[in-house]
Amino acid sequence: MRISGLNNQRVRQHNRRTIMTLVWRLKRLSKSQLAQHTGLSIPAVSKIIDELVTDGKLSHSSENLSNRGMNSGHYQIPDDGPLILCMNVSPTSIESQLIDARMLPVGDFSWTDVNAQTPEALLKAIENLWQQQRKRWPGQRINLALGIHGQVDTATGVSQTMPQAPWKKPVQIKYLLEEKLGITVRVDNDCVMLALAEKWQNPQNRDDFCVINVDYGIGSSFVINGQVYRGTLNGSGQIGHTIFDRDGVACACGRYGCLETVASLSALKKQARVWLKSQPGSLSLDPDALTSLQLLDAWRHGDANIQRWAEQAANAIGLTLYNLLNILNINQIWFYGRSCAFGEPWLQTINRQIGFTPFDQGDAGRTRQTEIAFGGLTRQQQIIGIGYLFVEDALEAG
Repeated sequence: MRISGLNNQRVRQHNRRTIMTLVWRLKRLSKSQLAQHTGLSIPAVSKIIDELVTDGKLSHSSENLSNRGMNSGHYQIPDDGPLILCMNVSPTSIESQLIDARMLPVGDFSWTDVNAQTPEALLKAIENLWQQQRKRWPGQRINLALGIHGQVDTATGVSQTMPQAPWKKPVQIKYLLEEKLGITVRVDNDCVMLALAEKWQNPQNRDDFCVINVDYGIGSSFVINGQVYRGTLNGSGQIGHTIFDRDGVACACGRYGCLETVASLSALKKQARVWLKSQPGSLSLDPDALTSLQLLDAWRHGDANIQRWAEQAANAIGLTLYNLLNILNINQIWFYGRSCAFGEPWLQTINRQIGFTPFDQGDAGRTRQTEIAFGGLTRQQQIIGIGYLFVEDALEAG
């Protein structure tokens, strides 16, 4: 095994990347602020940012960020780079937000209903939204960042499985769109989109955290030591396919009793439909046309059955997370997805099941209880998260 040390060149690269990371995250920083955040001296910071400005990585503004003392303006990402159209893509809907080179929103967040029965129809819907933006911004390069439901091969940009789709074959989303539109396309899983959104836009995050999306299915993404962990086969985060009940019902993955089959929003709808068919006229709901919104509305109005099923789902999630925390010792978890509309009672049930993990006790008896909460980012911020694939690529490239 070979372990490399850090020569002067690597130290310089590390410091450049640290400064760029800070500017991407905080948007505008003065020399003194950069020195304060990095622990480097003002002369060292000055040398690095002068190089970055010369390389076109940073731009300087004479606007002062403070009225105290001498101030030489601030530094930020140049605004002359390509725009990025961020999308959260499923066969039934596409959420999109255009952002500029600094990862700041341009225009309004939008939701588009689609009914894609084929991969070609879904690609066409993506292209149509991109073409609409190109008409608004003629002559401007607009790249694509796509968060895709299901498993994605990030190296090739292939959607390997999309659970809600009528088709079962892989789709070469990145290649086909790049060939058709002549732009750069980045593709990853929709839970990675949420993890990137949290990592780059929530200053309260720790270096290790997890996001869990409880919606149609149950997905998750882990950030470990500040980096999204995907696994060599891009299979990390399949918490929804953890076996919860060995004698349970069949899951779409081919196994039985996965967490998704008892705790996802689609599982609760299935449970409600079965009960409604056995109780004609109950709740004045059509079991064959039951929607997630109707299910949540019935819960809010105190339907005892739905409240009980939601609590059982939360118990299952909590027990699964207890095992996860004992393996990974991640002490910060953010929940997203439509199931979050079940509110604090649902979250408290999850917390009760987790309790204290054996690792919650810190040094000298100091307790660091696992932090479990609803994610606080807006839907617009969540969609912007997938755009940070371009930032991480740029940082990796130096």
